[in-house]
Amino acid sequence: MNFENSEKSSAEVLASKTRSTLRGLCAASENVEATALVSHDGLIIASVMSQEVDADRFGAMCASLLALANRAAKEVSRGDLRQIILDGSLGPMLLTRAGDVGVLAVAASPAAKLGQLILETRNTARALSELAALQKD
Repeated sequence: MNFENSEKSSAEVLASKTRSTLRGLCAASENVEATALVSHDGLIIASVMSQEVDADRFGAMCASLLALANRAAKEVSRGDLRQIILDGSLGPMLLTRAGDVGVLAVAASPAAKLGQLILETRNTARALSELAALQKD
């Protein structure tokens, strides 16, 4: 008989719960096209996005954007950066701080209502931050 260790590591549990939360965000808004939780180091913790996206490159770029924007905000005394909104011709992308765990990246269609998207993204980022804090305990 083969007895495998069926226990998941805390990182695997966090990734699974995070993916579930991200799927919930996509289900709540038909305009959300892709979403990912990216560590401050640029590693994808979990994502819901198309296979065509190079996840490693995407994660690294999101982390770089967040780091640069955070420095710029501090340079002009804006305090800690909470969110970056990128307005592309094919829809907005939001990078929202998710506590100590990283940044929540959300790409939406041009039809998305920005105010509603900001609210949903901030609520999801808060939930992911709380989820990560619970996993540490």
